[in-house]
Amino acid sequence: MSQQLQLSELNERSREVFRRVVESYLQTGEPIGSRTLTRDMSERVSAATIRNVMQDLEYMGLLDSPHVSAGRLPTQFGLRLFVDGMMEVDTVAPTDRALIEQTIGNDSPDTGTLLDRVSTALSSITHGASLVLTPKHEAPVRHLDFVSLAPDRALVVLVFADGHVENRIFTPPAGQTPSSMREAANFLNAIAEGRTLSELRSHISREMAIRRQQLDGLAAELVDSGLALWDTAETDARLIVRGRANLLDSEAADIDRIRELFDDLERKRDIVDFLELTEQGDGVRIFIGSENKLFSLSGSSLVVSPYMNADRKIIGAVGVIGPTRLNYGRVVPIVDYTAQLVGRVLSGRKG
Repeated sequence: MSQQLQLSELNERSREVFRRVVESYLQTGEPIGSRTLTRDMSERVSAATIRNVMQDLEYMGLLDSPHVSAGRLPTQFGLRLFVDGMMEVDTVAPTDRALIEQTIGNDSPDTGTLLDRVSTALSSITHGASLVLTPKHEAPVRHLDFVSLAPDRALVVLVFADGHVENRIFTPPAGQTPSSMREAANFLNAIAEGRTLSELRSHISREMAIRRQQLDGLAAELVDSGLALWDTAETDARLIVRGRANLLDSEAADIDRIRELFDDLERKRDIVDFLELTEQGDGVRIFIGSENKLFSLSGSSLVVSPYMNADRKIIGAVGVIGPTRLNYGRVVPIVDYTAQLVGRVLSGRKG
């Protein structure tokens, strides 16, 4: 049975009880009992009536009781239902808006510094942990060179049209010579100019299929090995994490699991998964608890939104991690506004 169908099946009283249980949980993190609910209901009903409604909601999988005779809490499924169908999203408060705009002002010397500041501000405003995925470099390649460092280590020097230079160490095929490295570099430079790394990767594959016989065998092997280098460039983005203490200090925090989450993020073990989250459609996405494997063990929720360049291409993302009782109605518009503002500022920059 779909979530939307279940929501439509709730009568007015059940919807109100469900909404009040969820809102109470998001505010306090504690279960709420039937007697407390009777004081806030829009109609006069007995505690026994409320208990019957809560039992029905529990049977539907929307509520749970942590202890016998205790009050009720929303389940993860119930939270998802609430977020998708009943949550009222706030507007960004003027003070929050002003702080975000002040942080993202155009006075940052470079994109990395700007996004560092954005991550710190987002954590401070939301009282959660923030994630900012920085863009990979998308300027066209102007020139590249191979440099031998040792028999099993080589360096490729990438010079971009905007003046940015990157040095990448890799393991070359055995037996490379200065001559084969020059030949491989000449071949790549002939097809690289004006193309970004992501564009160059697919172009190299096509050109190699056509012109492999024109290259010396060692040079061809070096170009092929370089394809792995372009693969790493495709996900060469930095994940900025701020505000860990906000999660670790949470009353319901499972310290060990949250530390494991941050360790995974630091090692970029799941950065490809995080990239995929942002590329499955624009706009804010909400992942509650185990809905995403990256956060399933820690029992945390993630609110994330991609930001785009001037060509409407997704180049990064901003997000907030918090407990499942995160104030979604407040955090969602903050994340959305920050992502849009970051996109606009970066679109106006050349590099």
